[in-house]
Amino acid sequence: MSRQHGKQKTGQYSQTKPLKYYLKRDRFIYLLLLPGLLYYLIFKYIPMFGIIIAFEDYKPFFGIEGIFTSKWVGLKHFIKFFQSAYCLRLIKNTLLLSLYTLIWGFPLSIVLALFINEIRFNRFKKVVQTVSYLPHFLSAVIICGIIRTMTGTDGGLLNALIVHFGGEPIYFLGETQWFRTIYTVSDVWQTIGWNSIVFIAAMSGIDKALYEAAKVDGAGVLKRMWYITLPGIMPVVTIMLIMRVGNILNVGYEKVLLLYSPQIYSVSDIISTYVYREGLINQNYSFATAVNMFTSVVSLVMVLGTNYITKKMGQEGVW
Repeated sequence: MSRQHGKQKTGQYSQTKPLKYYLKRDRFIYLLLLPGLLYYLIFKYIPMFGIIIAFEDYKPFFGIEGIFTSKWVGLKHFIKFFQSAYCLRLIKNTLLLSLYTLIWGFPLSIVLALFINEIRFNRFKKVVQTVSYLPHFLSAVIICGIIRTMTGTDGGLLNALIVHFGGEPIYFLGETQWFRTIYTVSDVWQTIGWNSIVFIAAMSGIDKALYEAAKVDGAGVLKRMWYITLPGIMPVVTIMLIMRVGNILNVGYEKVLLLYSPQIYSVSDIISTYVYREGLINQNYSFATAVNMFTSVVSLVMVLGTNYITKKMGQEGVW
């Protein structure tokens, strides 16, 4: 009787319950998830239908109906962009800004997370974390205002120091050799603390017994970082790197738009700012959509390629 009862009990729990049961049971969790789903649905997925105008000669006064009635031109706008004099310059500037911020910002965020993880005084640790996070919450307008104030020729801090040591004032934002450096330094300063949160969270899941064993064996702080902490967070590092590489052509246009000027277009004009000018200012919606779609396709290829290479190297990929 007990065996039969056990079999019946086991069989009872092995039955698959209908979807309605789980929706009712976890309804509050799904309600918490709903705002995020609605955001991506309304602002990310539904607008993707408008990609079709990249293959049409769409005019803004046509309205929504113009999406269905505009003349189909195929790859005309893509060919126009690739044949334009700006194509290579835009791709080069976008790639360089992305690579500079990736090469400097990504490793430094890991290093910051490593040192924050080693702080043993909780109050001081919270202060360091808070100070490093704060720049992330400043808008691009405020960041660019700080940059213009510090680099200005009339009372700017950097130029005041240069003049104090006998040099001549430099118009940093008006000279091509300084723009990428200023952009990279400001971007790393703004994002390094926020990006380190993921790595700090991953470090909290490492078994503390490993550190105790390493201490007994005489391993110092640096050795514990190198042989325990870094291998422990490597799966997270790999996933974050794949995501960053996938966005290599998606440099945010806000800060560039607020810092650049026509005299430094040769180094500061990127795909996002070009799409902004062509789409919103010149109202070439079809052409701007085609250029932006090109960056999306490249991003998809980069994510797939990086994920494939990562898995071939024995690491965990995104999927």
